[in-house]
Order: sequence, then structure tokens, then C-alpha cells
Amino acid sequence: MKLPSFLCALFLLPAGLAAAEKTLDIYFIDVEGGQATLIITPEKQSLLVDTGWPGFEDRDADRIVKTAKKAGLKKIDHLLITHYHRDHVGGISQLLQKMPVVNFLDHGPNRETGLPAEQLMNAYLKAAATGQRLSLKAGEKIPLKGADLTAVSSDGELLPAAGTANPLCAGAARKADDPTENARSLGFLLTFGKFTFLDLGDLTWNKELDLACPANRLGPISVYLTTHHGMDASGPKELVHALRPRVAIMNNGSKKGGSPSAWQIVRSSPGLEDLWQLHYALAGGKENNAPDAFLADTAEFGTGNYIKLSASKDGSFTVFNSRNKFSKTYAAR
Repeated sequence: MKLPSFLCALFLLPAGLAAAEKTLDIYFIDVEGGQATLIITPEKQSLLVDTGWPGFEDRDADRIVKTAKKAGLKKIDHLLITHYHRDHVGGISQLLQKMPVVNFLDHGPNRETGLPAEQLMNAYLKAAATGQRLSLKAGEKIPLKGADLTAVSSDGELLPAAGTANPLCAGAARKADDPTENARSLGFLLTFGKFTFLDLGDLTWNKELDLACPANRLGPISVYLTTHHGMDASGPKELVHALRPRVAIMNNGSKKGGSPSAWQIVRSSPGLEDLWQLHYALAGGKENNAPDAFLADTAEFGTGNYIKLSASKDGSFTVFNSRNKFSKTYAAR
């Protein structure tokens, strides 16, 4: 029996073209120098990393919810709090008033003391009581359907030592140990086929050095969210250059993060193709900022723009700027 011509054409199509390929999508939402990163797997399970700042007439919660609804979400399956600072967990109460959250992931207790720290922790515990809470240890998997997420740092502990010797470590300079929540950030490595993405929250210099020296525990990655908004208290070249990211995303604000010295370390990383930023960093000048096409916001105060990344299992991915609709595709390797 002779098949109709349209069926013959369908059978001749490569498998990936016969149906639209499902991608893993990551939205880097502008919360003015905090963090709100929304990850959505091909199975439509979601993970939001941090909630941005409190106040500002619900600005950050509104930006998160608007982006989540644009992505077709009615709830957040997992909310991961990297650490208990205002720019990362401060917006949690406002967020839960606008969108439900099912599961809460964290590094354990807040190790800072004083009234502001207690208030942040109490707000988080009240929110987490509405769902299921899980404190993760370094090396544990994050329960997410459709992608593999591994905690690589948590409560000051790191992924067990392994990996190849890092030649960049010779003469590596350490800084004073950081006693704050930053050094206890819950950081993770996401793997989707051949695509990998690293988010270390606000992990600081010495902890990052320990991840990279004397052996690189993380290996090369596809995309790197610059640690600590691109501040020079984080991001040693011994780690960043060992990661060899193809693309880096900087979740900085106009006056927060984007430090010229930290920017230069990222930009000079071997193999880096592009550095995208949520804001033009005023302190950096043109020589220490990405070109206009790669900036989600060029004004001092943002309007809720985002950078969207869509990844395929073969390791290819596309990055899109919601401000100017510019996109760039990075081919599989």
C-alpha cells in the first residue's frame, strides 16, 4: 500500500523534528541585585531559587509571579533558599501570598544571630510550614523530575573531594574566613543530558577555593551563574577558570555586584563565549560591562526584564533577552 505523501515526509524527518523538542528552561529574573532564578524541566516541574527582596510594594514577588505565569505555572513545586539574607529570602512572605509553594529546600538553621536574622528565619519557617521542608547536605540530590540536581555546598560543607588536579591552584591566595550566611550557601550543579548549570548562591572566596583546589570537584560546565552577584568577595579565578563555562550569567544590580575585578575574572575565563548581565553595572564603565545586546536592563532601576535560557539534552542552548528580544544559540559540542 502506498502511503500518502505527507506521511512519507513525516517518516523522513529526523526524530527531533517530528515533534517539538522539550527543553529545560531557566529564567533569570531581575530582582535588583538579589536572586530569583526559575528552573522548569521538560516535565513542567519547577524549582525557584530564592525570592528576592522584601518590600518595594511587592516588586520582586510580582516579577517572579509574572514570569512564572508566563511560563504556564500555577504553583512552585520546589523553592530552594540558598541562604538567609534579605536579598535572597526576604521576599518569601510576599511570594506566598501570590502563588503557592509545595516543597521548601534549605541548608538548615540560620547561623547568624540578632533580631534581623531571627526575623528572616521566622518568616522562612512560617512559610515552610505551609508545605514540606527538606534541609540538604552537600552531595545529596535535589528531588526534581526531568533533571539531576546535586547540592555541592551546604551549611559550610562541600561536595566530597574528587576530581582532577587543578594546575591553577599554585600560589592561590586565600582571604579572611567569612563567618556569615554567605559561606553557608546551598549551591547546586544541575545536569540535563550534556548541559550543566552551576549556582553557588553567595558562596564566598575560601569555600570556592576549596571546591577548586587542589582538585577541581565540579569539572567543566556549560553555564555559570556568577557567585554573589559578581562581587569581588567571591569568584576566584582558580574556580571560575577551572569551570571553563561557555556562558556566564551575572544577576547583578546597577549598584550591586558587577565589580570590575570580578567581571574581568569571569570574562577572561578560558573558553567563555559570552557574559550576560541583568543590569549594566555603573561602577564598571563600558570596559567592564557586556555589550548592550547582552544586558537585560541598562537603567539604574529595572522594569522586571529577564534572561531566559532554554537547554537541550545534546548540550546546545539558546539565551534570550526579554528587553530587546535578542537571542543567541550555542551549538552542541
